Amino acid sequence: MVAAADAQNYAQKLGITADMVVQELGWDEDTDDGIRASVEETIGGEMLDEDSDEVIDVVLLWWRDEDGDLVDALMDAIGPLADEGFVWILTPKTGLDGHVEPSEIAESAPTAGLTQTSAANLGDWSASRLVQPKARPAGKR
Repeated sequence: MVAAADAQNYAQKLGITADMVVQELGWDEDTDDGIRASVEETIGGEMLDEDSDEVIDVVLLWWRDEDGDLVDALMDAIGPLADEGFVWILTPKTGLDGHVEPSEIAESAPTAGLTQTSAANLGDWSASRLVQPKARPAGKR
């Protein structure tokens, strides 16, 4: 079945595996149910919402141009993030309502203490992977 193969592919593209705790932020009626279903099928349950107090491995942050201050949203997203955790910011592709310029992500990530490492194409959504820099030994800058 093609749909199941595609669905599995989304989670795989995002580097999400069965043992991960995934939090979803910014859900709205325009989010892609195929991406959501792929992630939930892979992790074997529902994604956590913004009210969770668990340590998170992956944050899926749905973000649109009119959603507000991206730096603030990223700062909130990394609060419960595990040391090796990462954030995927998902934005509508160019030409679609709510499109976010890549430069906005590139400028906001370092301000929030994150580094952009890769990108993925997910249907009508583009995804940018953001990670926290590795900790430096104490006393070194």
